[in-house]
Amino acid sequence: MVHHIVMWNLKEELNAQEKKEAAVLIKEKLEAVKEVVEGIVSLEVVINQRESSNKDVGLISVFETAEALEAYQKHPAHVEAAGYIKMVTCDRVCLDY
Repeated sequence: MVHHIVMWNLKEELNAQEKKEAAVLIKEKLEAVKEVVEGIVSLEVVINQRESSNKDVGLISVFETAEALEAYQKHPAHVEAAGYIKMVTCDRVCLDY
C-alpha cells in the first residue's frame, strides 16, 4: 500500500466566494478520478473548516501499489484536475509513504 497525501493553499487573490468554489471544484474533480482509475483503495478530498489549519484543501489517498499511484498521476482525468488545481493554488506539499 502507498499512502499519498497532498495539501494546497488557494491563491490569495481569490475572494472568499471564489476560494469556496475552487475548493469544491478541486474536491469534485479529484474524487471523480477514483471512479475511473484502478488500484485506488481510498481517496478523499477535505476542505479546511478550521481557523487552526494552515492549508485550504487536502487529498488523502491510498493506492494498492506504487504502480497504481503512478497510473493515477498519469491518467487524463487526474492530469485535467491537476491543471485546474495549479491555476487556483499557490503552493503544494506532498507526502508519499
